[in-house]
Amino acid sequence: MRRLSKELLDLLKLLDQASELELHDVTIEAEELAIEFLPVVMQTMAVTAPEAAAALKKVIELKMEKFEPPVIKYSGSIPEVQIGATRAEGGTRGKVIKIGGETCPPFYRFESPPKNRPIIALDVFDQPIVPLAGPVKSAYKDVLEDPAEWAKKAIQVYGADLVSLHLVSTDPTLKDTPPQEAAKAVERVLQAVDIPIIIGGSGNPQKDLQVFQYLAEMTAGERLVFASATIDMDLDAIAKVISKYGHNLVALAFMDINQAKELSRKLTEAGLPKDHLILDPTTGALGYGIEYSFSVMERIRLSGLMGDETLQAPLSCAATNAWAAREAWMKVDEWGPREYRGPLWETTTAIVGLLAGADMFMMMHPLAAKIVKGLAEILSKPKLDTKLEEIDYSDWVSMRV
Repeated sequence: MRRLSKELLDLLKLLDQASELELHDVTIEAEELAIEFLPVVMQTMAVTAPEAAAALKKVIELKMEKFEPPVIKYSGSIPEVQIGATRAEGGTRGKVIKIGGETCPPFYRFESPPKNRPIIALDVFDQPIVPLAGPVKSAYKDVLEDPAEWAKKAIQVYGADLVSLHLVSTDPTLKDTPPQEAAKAVERVLQAVDIPIIIGGSGNPQKDLQVFQYLAEMTAGERLVFASATIDMDLDAIAKVISKYGHNLVALAFMDINQAKELSRKLTEAGLPKDHLILDPTTGALGYGIEYSFSVMERIRLSGLMGDETLQAPLSCAATNAWAAREAWMKVDEWGPREYRGPLWETTTAIVGLLAGADMFMMMHPLAAKIVKGLAEILSKPKLDTKLEEIDYSDWVSMRV
């Protein structure tokens, strides 16, 4: 057994007496090194008990504030247009209808209640239309041959505000009916109903001008609506004859706000009073450009309210155009029954126009007209008189709707 040196023995004794060991500048050279840690009882440090929490202050009750929507005053307003004239006013109508008169965006009841409710006109044709959609044809199948009876049914049975008589037979590519012959249908409709009517042409600007000139004189004083004047028509001539005999005129622009401004400016400069002008920006059917129609209608209305005089006019919306969409009338089983699909297509098209600010609607299906008229009546009230039921949406698991 190797004897340990005295220095090493002294070191071991010191290590045995020490509670801890610190080595500085020490190099250990060994083939094998074993370190053993003996268990010791860990002493926990005394934890100072926290001071008693201060008493919580009384929660201040929140002050309940009533929300008041911001009210904006606009520099412009929309002229009110009267359609129809009673006997006391020089006409023969039993009632008159007024549109327009807005001083704020559509249905901003918190700024100003609507002055007049948007109105619904059901279309009537002076001759049977071959491509008429099935659901529409079934609603009028007993009166398709007689525009006067057709108009009566639209008013008395289906509750339309007025009718829009389209003189499609005057189209040069169809019957090319002369103005004197077309006037007979107008006269019969005026005798059948005592409400104002809209007189529509064939869409041919030259022929429509001839027809409108003749009919405007024949119905002088009735304050009817003639639809429509386009940029291709002799605007000076149509403005003069419409204003001379006291009627109203629809100016049809093709989804172009600048064209609408041009039409308005030229017609008023030619003598048409501002309160006899109605703008139609053109209505694209649902799925066929309706977003453009909404954008143009909204821009026209807001520009008019902000002071652009050329765009201060009530708006017309031809929701009838919804039936040009094949989804409205085509028989496809996967799309559902046409009897519901078609009216819903027209309804949706009209509602988009309603929310954009349209004041007058030309429609075809009586169910669509009824829905849109009912919605317009609700939205046009100064305030809702029906208390809405409160629903606890937190209990959605057992909710039944």
